[in-house]
Amino acid sequence: MANAKYPTVPNGATGVLVLADGTVIFGRGFGAIGAEVGELCFHTAMTGYQEIMTDPSFAGQIITFTFPHIGNVGTNPDDLEADTPWALGCIVREDVTAPSNFRNVQPFDQWLKARGRIGLSGVDTRALTRRIRMAGAPNAVIAHDPNGAFDLKALHEKAKAWPGLEGMDLAIEVTGEQRDWSGGPWKLGFGYEADGEGDRPHVVAIDYGAKHNIFRNLVKAGAKVTVLPATATFDQIMSFKPAGVFLSNGPGDPAATADYAVPVIRKLIDTNMPIFGICLGHQLLGLAAGGKTRKMYQGHRGANHPVKRLEDGVVEITSMNHGFALDATSLPANVVETHVSLFDGSNCGIAFTDKPVFAVQYHPEASPGPQDSFYLFKRFVEGLK
Repeated sequence: MANAKYPTVPNGATGVLVLADGTVIFGRGFGAIGAEVGELCFHTAMTGYQEIMTDPSFAGQIITFTFPHIGNVGTNPDDLEADTPWALGCIVREDVTAPSNFRNVQPFDQWLKARGRIGLSGVDTRALTRRIRMAGAPNAVIAHDPNGAFDLKALHEKAKAWPGLEGMDLAIEVTGEQRDWSGGPWKLGFGYEADGEGDRPHVVAIDYGAKHNIFRNLVKAGAKVTVLPATATFDQIMSFKPAGVFLSNGPGDPAATADYAVPVIRKLIDTNMPIFGICLGHQLLGLAAGGKTRKMYQGHRGANHPVKRLEDGVVEITSMNHGFALDATSLPANVVETHVSLFDGSNCGIAFTDKPVFAVQYHPEASPGPQDSFYLFKRFVEGLK
């Protein structure tokens, strides 16, 4: 190498991870060939890698899976949370094996390759996870070249130059078009049940990077759902005469998305519109109320996060994916904290005391994850009838 501080690429290494601090980790590349730069995080779920990779909240991020066996059940067209994988790539311990599930349609490595996403196997993901936990989520480049021809200096410079997620509005990049949503949850042997017809309260869902299963659960709870893009105006929303408005999850810095989202949300609050928010929608609602958000050290990403419901002390096991959090101490007197993380005490839910408005930081739609919190969809929709 031209620069002696970069290691020699070992024999058999076809993939590499280069951190912004210069750390170089070699492995075996799979999926697409190329290089991508983003924030490196870890996810603790044992199942649902296809749903995780297609979650728009992972835009701009590279996922380290803590579970060692990823990809061994293949992929299928049903287990998608968006039409394309938004995560930039993934890092796994063991090589992806041949699919071993009756629902498989395409092997995981082929699925990634067809969609331009990079995989890296043969990495000590336990050590990498500990590093992220201790030092925070770093910027990094993941690269795959079958010949192992890596310009490590250039990859390092690319990682250092990337500005990071703080201050970045990614909702504008992942939001979808206006559409009516009718499908309900998936069932084995039936697929996605067609539903959403009949006399149902009309919910307008603002798509900041929503997972499909959120809309399916709104339908399951009894709502008629119209999806609008993140840039929808107050007048556009009100033209549908909604019974309630839903604010979705999404990627990036909520303070950046707030520039165009918060003025609309404030107008909706002023009309006493019933509102339910999840994840980024939760943070935007808190900002609209006058609160503040902060970048988390390592974030929460997994399908086993305990959250305490303060009204009765019940603990819900939840699915989470967020790198920013709402500062509960910054909220006004008419907004109360309703849920907290039992991992670090961070805010996981808020509710207005004088309006039909509430939100949670976690993902009650699961996919993947436990279904302890579906009651929130029912609570929202039943309140509209």
